[in-house]
Amino acid sequence: MIAADGKMRLTDVADTEQLFRLIQSIPSAKAEPFKLWLAQIAAERLDELQDPELTIDRAIKQYLQLGYSENWINQRLKSIEIRKELTDEWKKRVLKEGVQFATLTVIIAKACADKTTKEYKILKGLKKENLRDNMTNTELILSMLAKAL
Repeated sequence: MIAADGKMRLTDVADTEQLFRLIQSIPSAKAEPFKLWLAQIAAERLDELQDPELTIDRAIKQYLQLGYSENWINQRLKSIEIRKELTDEWKKRVLKEGVQFATLTVIIAKACADKTTKEYKILKGLKKENLRDNMTNTELILSMLAKAL
């Protein structure tokens, strides 16, 4: 990896799953609170597998904690539903997730906002954040309309 001085250095790295496994293996009392948190999150996700409505409830709670209005949250959930219907249709037509889905998404964004998804994220100053989570109600509605057509 490139170091602060601009030189390439050998560096050990781990992905998220590997980090969690490493934390689980630490035999220290200091790691215990994090292990308990991981167990709690895992239990919650297992509960959500049994009752998917819990996932929606969690998403609503998180959006409210982030300061989104109930109206915006309803629009966002509707946009997720419409996006799911669209991608299900693409799958029926034997399109592959990944490049083909991304290409069609860019075409829709270009038709809707006269910008590619990447250009729209740059306009909004986003890096890794979800574009739809950073749209206004009007933008969500226009995006949903474009996908529904």
